[in-house]
Amino acid sequence: MTSRTVTLLDVARAAGVSKSTASDALQGSGRVAEATRDRVRAVAEELGYRPNSAARRLRRASTGAVGLHLPATATRLDYYMNLAFGAVERAQEDGLDMVLLAPSGAAGGRIASRVDGLLVIDPEAGDSAVPGLLDAGVPVVTGERYLGPSAGPSAAVVCDNAASLTALLDHVTERGARRPAVLAPSGSSAWATALRATARSWGLAHGVEVALRTVPFAATPAEAEETTRALLTADPAVDAVICAPDGSAPGVLRAAAALGREAGTTGGGDAAAGPPENARPTGPGLLVAACVDGPATRGAVPPVTAVDLRPAAYGRACAELLCDILADRAAPDTVRRHAWSLETRASTGSPG
Repeated sequence: MTSRTVTLLDVARAAGVSKSTASDALQGSGRVAEATRDRVRAVAEELGYRPNSAARRLRRASTGAVGLHLPATATRLDYYMNLAFGAVERAQEDGLDMVLLAPSGAAGGRIASRVDGLLVIDPEAGDSAVPGLLDAGVPVVTGERYLGPSAGPSAAVVCDNAASLTALLDHVTERGARRPAVLAPSGSSAWATALRATARSWGLAHGVEVALRTVPFAATPAEAEETTRALLTADPAVDAVICAPDGSAPGVLRAAAALGREAGTTGGGDAAAGPPENARPTGPGLLVAACVDGPATRGAVPPVTAVDLRPAAYGRACAELLCDILADRAAPDTVRRHAWSLETRASTGSPG
């Protein structure tokens, strides 16, 4: 006599939830409370439930495409373009096309009918399109955690953004800075939130007041220049500026030059003297660093010390996790870490 196969309905009844809730809990999708998700999984394990992998593959592999949602500002940022290329390359290795979604997003049901899974990169809690994407009914991988009210997906690829800013602050301090400043991004992404919190916590831990200024998430060099000039004019004791937004660090260098501050040094003249005639660098020096490496930092004069987030590799890692989930090579609650490196250059008095 053979025992009856345990079905999803059996799990749902034993856990006291609907069949759709049980399915979402086991797949890591939908708006399911963590306690409910844990209870359903425990019941499934106890009953010996085994999902029909073949049927799941048929449902998931219906379009041969996955969707990519980027922040609305992504089209003018080098970081996201490199990330997208890496994601496309990796998806194609599994025979999947990549569909770039409009920044405004679309209803989850319509998206689910066109793609087998979704990549949602740097999701903002205030982005009205994100909840529908996370609840679209297909596997979702986020690049960084979603901090919004939705339960969201449990699959993600994350960087230690607190550690990267800590490394920059430690570096400029080791190079002689005593009054660092951080131009941190606005917004509610995990990256922006972590950088603002780390600037404050690092200052408290080291007994140093970090001058924290908020700039747009995708601040232009002109916006960074304006903020830096105002900062250095109001607080000339600042001797290091760490600029977060991708591509905006040259604006910090322009502000330093206009005020007679020599980038790459902390020594010099009287901090209160103001900009000299013709803006020659005769005032105190200024160390400059960036939270995102790219052509703008590498090609600046002097080249700017920056955190290399390896965006193409990051895009590949996000796409690889989604491919692995679709092919049952990874669980839907998998979280993977992505490594960064600190590239020290002449803007902090370091060799290029």
